Amino acid sequence: MKKIVLVVVGILVLFVVFSGCSGYNNLVQLDEDVKTKWSQVETQYQRRSDLIPNLVSTVKGAAKFEQTTLTQVIEARSKASQITVDPTKLTAENIDKFQNAQSGISQALGRLMVLTENYPELRATQQFSDLSVQLEGTENRIATARRDFNQSVQTFNTKVRSFPNNLTAGIFGFGPKAGFKADAGAQNAPKIEF
Repeated sequence: MKKIVLVVVGILVLFVVFSGCSGYNNLVQLDEDVKTKWSQVETQYQRRSDLIPNLVSTVKGAAKFEQTTLTQVIEARSKASQITVDPTKLTAENIDKFQNAQSGISQALGRLMVLTENYPELRATQQFSDLSVQLEGTENRIATARRDFNQSVQTFNTKVRSFPNNLTAGIFGFGPKAGFKADAGAQNAPKIEF
């Protein structure tokens, strides 16, 4: 009888150990996936940032342009490039700082593109047209990278919070990660007046 109890206890211990190892390895894999997806987000934002000097030069060279708008674009780019997030510290606060800095670039670029409407000769140049297409493509890539990142974060967070993985996560220091949120006011449709 004693041997049967020891065998059952031994089997239970082995099950718990193997289950814990499997859960830990799964958490490591999901954590690495989140980090990889984060680097893709950063890569796409960097691509956009790299296009800005060419766009500013093209606009500046093609028209006597409103200097304050160009300065705002350059300053927003500079501010955004100073904000980096360590992929091991993907907290809501860090993601918000990063997102706010990137939103500053988006707003400044939006103002720049609106003002280029006043310069048809600029819009007709091949260089400006090419840069506009590249920026539009990059914005699409950013949206895709952010969506993929958020999905990866959701998968990781679900695993971290579900039983029995939450026990393994707690023991080894895996905590939930933050993802991107919609920009403030994104849920409201813009007003269009004719």
